[in-house]
Amino acid sequence: MVKFYITTAIPYVNAAPHIGFALELVQADVMARYHRRRGEDVLLLTGSDENSLKNVKAAEKLKISTQELVDQNAQLFQDVATGLNVSFENFAKSTDKQAHWPGVEKLWNSLKKEDVYKKKYSGLYCPECEQFYKESELVEGLCPEHHIKPELVEEENYFFKLSNYTKYIQELLTGGTLEVVPSHRKNEVLSFVKEGLEDFSISRSSTRAKGWGIPVPGDSSQIIYVWMDALALYITGVGYGTDQASFDKWWPADVHEIGKGIIKFHALYWPALLKSAELQMPKRIAVHGYVTIDGQKISKSLGNVINPLDLLKKYKADEIRYYLIRDIPTFQDGDFSESSLKNRINKELLGDLGNLVNRVLTLVENSKMTQFKRTEHPDAGNTGNHALMESFVENAAKEVDDCMGRLELGRAMDLTMSIIRHCNGFVNQTEPWKLGDKPDVLEDVLYNLLEAIRISSKLLYPFLPETSESIEAKLGTKDVPKEFDCKFRGKFTEKTSKGELLFKKVE
Repeated sequence: MVKFYITTAIPYVNAAPHIGFALELVQADVMARYHRRRGEDVLLLTGSDENSLKNVKAAEKLKISTQELVDQNAQLFQDVATGLNVSFENFAKSTDKQAHWPGVEKLWNSLKKEDVYKKKYSGLYCPECEQFYKESELVEGLCPEHHIKPELVEEENYFFKLSNYTKYIQELLTGGTLEVVPSHRKNEVLSFVKEGLEDFSISRSSTRAKGWGIPVPGDSSQIIYVWMDALALYITGVGYGTDQASFDKWWPADVHEIGKGIIKFHALYWPALLKSAELQMPKRIAVHGYVTIDGQKISKSLGNVINPLDLLKKYKADEIRYYLIRDIPTFQDGDFSESSLKNRINKELLGDLGNLVNRVLTLVENSKMTQFKRTEHPDAGNTGNHALMESFVENAAKEVDDCMGRLELGRAMDLTMSIIRHCNGFVNQTEPWKLGDKPDVLEDVLYNLLEAIRISSKLLYPFLPETSESIEAKLGTKDVPKEFDCKFRGKFTEKTSKGELLFKKVE
């Protein structure tokens, strides 16, 4: 069986989650569910980055232990994933001493000796990014991500010779062994390479880290740098250092789903560390933009956070999922607006999708017919127009498949909804409620609509799993194997049940 392994980024848990990570969870889950429906063996990993200095400082402010803080907040991140119906197999935690720490220690010990050295240095350090910046990288003296003044840090740490991997990373990216999408993000990474790769610190003094984190093997005065520690969750989460058979099955990752702010760590640091440890490269890095408010990045440090748990108290998971895929461009920044969320629900989920399913199943009930098939009645070709409907739906389904292969999730969702809009137009054009005296034509029209809705429910499943399953239950196709073969079958014999509306109007 074909395997598909996808990861989200591993977020800091110094504070509650925000809508930006909800977007990433949903995008990753759409891909995971798509590949499951294709019959593949899928593992979706998400989790919590708990060994950072940010967490220590946040706990100190709250006057609680760091472990208490990360446990509380990691649970909130897991609640968001669960609430949004994200089908993760593993919620990995970097404080897990059984599943994670042995693999991190193994990774450290597997690095080539000539790639690791110790030196004293000073640098400008942003505690929010947990990274050093050159003065030229600052914007008006501030961190470009968090708009705060970096701290001057002086200490002795271990460094990794990233400069040894300049040619390797360039060839990795230009040759397509590691694909970065969209292409302009690949060009961004290549520009970093062209500027010259600088060695980076892979440890922090235990004193500055306040003893929180994984000690460097053989040197308890140093803590492994959080960005090496967190990246390693991608391999320890599938058994590296603890379960070789599992690791051999799942690694390399097929997709790392990340935000644009951490591309350097994933497309430069991570491949170099893996190469040094003689491990395989991930296949693809998918980079999304930021969720913004009035054009400004949503950030815990900036204080303009929208808590997805609050949204889940007001809206269905599928409604939020739909909005995030439809309104926020897959690879670009997008503004969050609750009024736009309501508008998408009322006009598209209720007005287009819910209305179509309800009106078609009402027509089926009123027809008193028990099965539907293509007819050869001379009027059916003109009125039912099954050939054109079949062609439109199957072509759209093929395009959806192509878009999913390119990770163009928003485009795939729009194509799926185009089938719904086409069906509504088809109902208005054919006026099946007037075809009582033409049963052959009515049968053909309803056959077309039922098959189009059945296929649409398959296409909707990765995006709106609960809605898709509800539609399949109404159509009586719920127990039909969930293959991704979106072809008209020539007849529809399942017993339908209209039931309640799929969505309700949001005031």
